[in-house]
Amino acid sequence: MEKKLVYFLCTGNSCRSQMADGFLHSLGSEQYVVKSAGLEAHGLNPRAVQVMQEAGIDISENTSNVIDQEILNQAHYVITLCGHADEHCPIISNLNVVKWHWGFEDPAKATGTEKEIMDQFRNVRDAIKARIEKFVNEGQ
Repeated sequence: MEKKLVYFLCTGNSCRSQMADGFLHSLGSEQYVVKSAGLEAHGLNPRAVQVMQEAGIDISENTSNVIDQEILNQAHYVITLCGHADEHCPIISNLNVVKWHWGFEDPAKATGTEKEIMDQFRNVRDAIKARIEKFVNEGQ
C-alpha cells in the first residue's frame, strides 16, 4: 500500500508543525510520509524540542523549512496549524489534495513565568497529539 504524504504547514515551522510532524512520524509512519514547513523558516524552537522529549519523541534533528511547491502539489493531505498559514497557503495545483485547518494557539507567543510558558507548550503539544491520534485511528 502506498504511504500517503501529509504536509503540515505553519507560519515559521518552529513549534506546532514540528510537534505534529514528530507525533505523526511516531504514531503513523507505517501509513504516512510526513513533511512539515512554514511560510518562513524560524528555526526549531528549543521549548518545542524539550516538551516533545518529555513525551518521548526526539525532534531535535528536525529542520525548519520553507514551503516547497513540489511537495505541496504531491501531498495527499495539507494541514495548516495556524490561521496565518491557512490564509496565506500557496495555491495548490493538485485537485485531489485534502486540505484541512487544525488551529492551535502559538505557544511561542506565551508570556509569564518560565513554568507558565512551558505549561502552554505542553497544552499545545497534548492537543496536537490528541488530534494526530484521531487522524491515525480514523485511517484517513
